[in-house]
Amino acid sequence: MAATDGYITGDSRGQATVFATPSTYLKLMKALLDDTFTTCSDLCAVDYLDFPQRAVPAGVTAERFEVAVNLLSIARHERLRVRVEVPAADPVLPSLFDLWPGTEAMEREAYDMFGIAFEGHPDLTRILMPEDWDGHPLRKDYEIGRIPVQFKGVS
Repeated sequence: MAATDGYITGDSRGQATVFATPSTYLKLMKALLDDTFTTCSDLCAVDYLDFPQRAVPAGVTAERFEVAVNLLSIARHERLRVRVEVPAADPVLPSLFDLWPGTEAMEREAYDMFGIAFEGHPDLTRILMPEDWDGHPLRKDYEIGRIPVQFKGVS
């Protein structure tokens, strides 16, 4: 696939995978869109705080966070997973909204739950937690606690 030439590729549980860096991420995604990957079916984040020595291909530097994007080429009946390592010191990636508008809510969720910002996003605000919520609940170092529940009619 010409769009992935020059990138590290591999296989993840039977699915073709390509690895980008934060600086090459947007260029790769534009090339994949032009190469018939017109559907973005998923974008999610992972916090590998407790698993820093996980296996990654040679040439890929494992970081605390990873964003995984699943793309479909309907024309060629192909799936592709794009993985990008995101450093904890600067958890920022370009937004894919201009390429795939359906990523708007997915990027907001990654921002809300993990604190990964997406530059160029039209409305990067919390989507699941209240605006005044402190922290990002799916980070592995987030304090475990509970929210008191108020039941109707209880005094």
